[in-house]
Amino acid sequence: MAALLDVRDLTIAFPNATPVRNLSFSVAPAETLAIVGESGSGKSLTALALMRLLPKTARIASGQVQLGGNDLIALPEVEMRRRRGRDVAMIFQEPMTSLNPVLTIGCQITEVLHVHRDLSKAQARREAAELLDLVRIPNPERCLDDYPHRLSGGMRQRVMIAIAVACRPRILIADEPTTALDVTIQAQVLELLDRLRRELSLSLLLITHDLGLVGQWADRVLVMYAGRKVEEAPPDALFAHPLHPYTRGLLAASPRLHDELHYHKARLSEIPGNIASALAEIGCPFASRCPDRRAFCREQFPDERAIGTGRRVACHVHPADQTTGLPHDAAVSL
Repeated sequence: MAALLDVRDLTIAFPNATPVRNLSFSVAPAETLAIVGESGSGKSLTALALMRLLPKTARIASGQVQLGGNDLIALPEVEMRRRRGRDVAMIFQEPMTSLNPVLTIGCQITEVLHVHRDLSKAQARREAAELLDLVRIPNPERCLDDYPHRLSGGMRQRVMIAIAVACRPRILIADEPTTALDVTIQAQVLELLDRLRRELSLSLLLITHDLGLVGQWADRVLVMYAGRKVEEAPPDALFAHPLHPYTRGLLAASPRLHDELHYHKARLSEIPGNIASALAEIGCPFASRCPDRRAFCREQFPDERAIGTGRRVACHVHPADQTTGLPHDAAVSL
């Protein structure tokens, strides 16, 4: 299936650092791609680059972001403003700080409808109520006149989702959509996003640091470390046979059902050290933390290569077995 979004060799630079380097991935129509990695790996910065909303000190140094045959990076700002919300939309991490505290929910939703769909005031209010109903907010008409502080965290996140899907975008970017929500609300938000993906035929780019979320909701998983892609695979294959040492470390650090039942016997593993600096120019950025590193790992970043069907990995140390296409010691018990 042809890609709807195609990102090629995206590099994001600050004056003294390059936090994202040569990142490539694609998203197919109606697909959910999860980007995972610990804080500082460049996930949110990548999302902001796709929206052309980087901080003023940052710039896209190179690469392409193709959406529907157009390179979003090359578009004039006036044209890009028209495409935000209509072609690509984003749900930001913190709904309380993303929503304007002095404007009602209705004002914030109808603004999007005025700008992008040229609806009248009455039409926009009816559409806003329908959007709140779409995201399962009770009493949507009354909610339009509420202010953000009167809503729970889960309800505020639903409002952010309603704003994001107001213009029926083709790509929806969800940046840590379950941050600061309890487990029950997290599941409800993810179920809502998946339902909207199916009902509105949109593609979902799910950014998270929680590997536990991606197994049920993602079609593919992209693992980032220090601004680079280190592994890409379907979730079942990733969990059963992680290829990159960093992916194995993330999985070993994640709670599992067996551990919960036998918590007095099991301890979570940790990845030693800290994430590599964005100033690093050569070598594998994970080398200082990798238990299997070799001397040459510090000298050159490994080339990304295909392993079997739908899998890619960038690692010097673990070449694939020629028969199975997987390292012999890759399996992690979940």
